[in-house]
Amino acid sequence: MGQYYVYMLTNQRRTLYTGLTNDLVRRVYEHRRKVVDGFTRKYNVTWLVHYEVTDDILSARDREKQIKSWRRGKKVALIESANPKWRDLAAEWFEEPSAALDPSLRSG
Repeated sequence: MGQYYVYMLTNQRRTLYTGLTNDLVRRVYEHRRKVVDGFTRKYNVTWLVHYEVTDDILSARDREKQIKSWRRGKKVALIESANPKWRDLAAEWFEEPSAALDPSLRSG
C-alpha cells in the first residue's frame, strides 16, 4: 500500500488541471518537462498549486473526480484556502538550469 496524490497545476494565465498520481515528484517533473502529450503540455500547465495525500486509491480517484466536476470558482477557493498567493509548491524540488551559470553567456 502506498500514498496517492490528487493535485492541481496551473500556469501564468491560471489555467487549471487536476490529476492523480502515486508519485507526485515524478509526475510534476514529467509535466514540467512536457514528457507526455496532452492538456498540460499544450497549455504549459506546470506550477503545482495544490495537492492532497491519501493511502487509499479509491478515495483518491473519487476526490479527483469530485474536484474535476466542480466549477472553477470552487477550485479557486480550494487552492486559495491553503495557497492564497498561488505559489508553485514544487518550485524548489528540481534543479533548474540557470543562464547565469552558462559559460557561453558570459561576457568578456
